[in-house]
Amino acid sequence: MILSALALGLLGVLVYGVSHEGTNSSIDGLVARGHYPPAPDAGQALPVLGSSATATLRDFRGRVVLVNVFASWCTACAQEASVLAAAQRMLARHGGTVLGITYQDNSTDDLAFVRQYHVTYPVLRDVSGNLAHSFGTSQVPESFVIDRAGRIEALRRYQLSGAWVYDTLTRVLSERS
Repeated sequence: MILSALALGLLGVLVYGVSHEGTNSSIDGLVARGHYPPAPDAGQALPVLGSSATATLRDFRGRVVLVNVFASWCTACAQEASVLAAAQRMLARHGGTVLGITYQDNSTDDLAFVRQYHVTYPVLRDVSGNLAHSFGTSQVPESFVIDRAGRIEALRRYQLSGAWVYDTLTRVLSERS
């Protein structure tokens, strides 16, 4: 009897979890099936780090963009800095860019991170976390490759590897949207 009740309880939790899957699973599932959704909230203006300007993902339309959601306190984010620097060099040769999105961090720490790791690509501050949440992000680092038409072609919800970045960017850069 107790085992039956426990099994029913676990089944209930599973059903609840599956029925309440959010954007994270929706974006992940679509991309995994080869259906590339538009980047969510592409028109949301965010402050440009170290500037009084703002920018949106839509401002980068027509370019391949590797969006990297990070935080200054994140060890894995620091460890992938050299991979992102190589990605920026590769993308810049093809008119694309890496775009850093800070996740619920303060600008002083963000600026120190950018200086320490010699970040040369634009960085936007997502103080509220709303843009990151629209991508299903709840931890850092997470990265999304957005094609020239503004669609998410690939994503990683953990630290990047150089091989994955090179292979993914090579594929997306060779496509014409």
